[in-house]
Amino acid sequence: MIEIFKTNIYDPDQAEILVRLIHKNFEGCQANFDLDDEDNILRIKSEQTFDPENLIKFLSKLGCRAEVLPD
Repeated sequence: MIEIFKTNIYDPDQAEILVRLIHKNFEGCQANFDLDDEDNILRIKSEQTFDPENLIKFLSKLGCRAEVLPD
């Protein structure tokens, strides 16, 4: 399963920190950012069941915004 999110992340250093935190807190997920995209894309790949709302809430607690982009 792959989920794609639009984010308000612009800084590569912040993106790197967030990827590490996502990997630590969401077992079995692979995360990466595409900050060259106008939507500052966050991609999450998971072989397990993954609830996008949990990630959105997690990022919100860190002061970041994310929303699922439709297919």
